Amino acid sequence: MKLNLFMTAITPGIALALMIYLFDRHDREPIRILLKVFIMGIISVVPAIIIENILSYFDVFAGIFGIAYTAFIVAGVTEEFIKREVVIKNVYFNPVFNEKLDGIVYCVISALGFATIENVMYVVFRFSDIESVGLYRAFLSVPAHMLFAITMGYYLSLAKFSADSEQSQFFFRKSLTVPAILHGTFDFILMSGIELLMILFIPFVIYLWITNLKKLNKYYNDSQNNYHDEFEG
Repeated sequence: MKLNLFMTAITPGIALALMIYLFDRHDREPIRILLKVFIMGIISVVPAIIIENILSYFDVFAGIFGIAYTAFIVAGVTEEFIKREVVIKNVYFNPVFNEKLDGIVYCVISALGFATIENVMYVVFRFSDIESVGLYRAFLSVPAHMLFAITMGYYLSLAKFSADSEQSQFFFRKSLTVPAILHGTFDFILMSGIELLMILFIPFVIYLWITNLKKLNKYYNDSQNNYHDEFEG
């Protein structure tokens, strides 16, 4: 294993994880729990691979439909479900998950754990002879996992803190379906090789950044207001 490839693979995920940790400045989450979620995100790659291989076995579609099945079902639904399970099993019911921003923080940390080991698999092992893969994944694939996770955490927090059980279930479902659709769309555009869709790829990525930064900023402001209310109280 080349050390420089390994460092190239793990740096983006760790850097983004550190950024989201520092961003949560008013009610920062315990480092030990963040590390646990990150590590469980890494481990969750194993069941994800198993499920994806099983689903791929049942891919009976041809051409563009096969690509859509792989992008949306095999990758999108499976990976987002697994990453969400890490948060649900390890922190969703924990008292430290006490404000809406926490949903985004923990989902992002889980996703970046997943993305980091996935990046190692691609950069260090699968495409070790193609130097551009590490750069491409550092600027697109790993941040994309973070952006899908922001959407997931946004809806997961709405589910957790909703007073109405029916509404809570609605947002809980959206915490999987919306990031899965975004993930599937991202993969489908790249996998399809359709020129028109490739033209739309950059606008789609810009859309992901704009909408998810808005979600992140909304919950940051909520956290800030809660902090000031507690301090003044």
